[in-house]
Amino acid sequence: MGSLKAIALATLAIAALRGSAGAAPAPPAGLKPPPTQKDWLDVAKLPDWSGVWTPNVSDQFAQVNTNVPPWTPEIARQIDFLDKEEKAGRPLGILVGCLPPGMPAGLLINHNALEILFTPGRVTMLGESDGNRLRRIYTDGRPHPDDVDLTFYGHSVGRWEGDTLVVDTVGILPQTWIAVSEAVGVPNNGDMHITERIHLTGPDILAFEMEIAAPKVLTRPWKTTRTYFRQRSPKYDIVEGECVQGSFREAQDKNGNAIYAPIPQTADGSIVPTQ
Repeated sequence: MGSLKAIALATLAIAALRGSAGAAPAPPAGLKPPPTQKDWLDVAKLPDWSGVWTPNVSDQFAQVNTNVPPWTPEIARQIDFLDKEEKAGRPLGILVGCLPPGMPAGLLINHNALEILFTPGRVTMLGESDGNRLRRIYTDGRPHPDDVDLTFYGHSVGRWEGDTLVVDTVGILPQTWIAVSEAVGVPNNGDMHITERIHLTGPDILAFEMEIAAPKVLTRPWKTTRTYFRQRSPKYDIVEGECVQGSFREAQDKNGNAIYAPIPQTADGSIVPTQ
């Protein structure tokens, strides 16, 4: 009899937690509930950005001359020097060192494939290099943190205006580049703010319209657009990329375990030819 009473009390306690409608208990204050079926159905109503997107590199090159950023006079002198160095065969190589390109260089001079995933409250972008570069855009209505941590890709929040994703990004490290090519660009030096309008301009063309405000290096906000083409063939699926892997060779340690052994390099990072 005692056991039956205990079971009955436990059943009543569970029912009280679930509520009279049989719903799961509400999450603690400050925590968002898990996605509902409606949340996933709302995702299905968003525009189709499936597939893999490859950048229009030709347009990137064309904009070097047709859409020059409004550099400050001092930065313009640096850019002119870097441009001359590249033409002389001495490119700076701003993407060396295996650090992520970050924003906005990750879009401005990207030559790799991109994949975009929709889930309730978030848009996730995956890239095909540097360990599959990752960017999160929160669409759940949250604001930027009051004291945002500085990162390579910054803190991005977005909202949908029809079929256009409007993204606001702050909290970007001052070391990330505003680049016009893989050899010409400068760090943003801090306080950068990027606004994007991302939308389809055709069945298989995705446009990233950017307005980049970087008061330490630009005299005014710079507007530019990067376009990507949709690829549906499996041969375009993004693959894992590690930029330092080419600096090592496959080898075995003294115990016969498979390892990566460093390849000798010169002071500038070039691989020493094998004898």
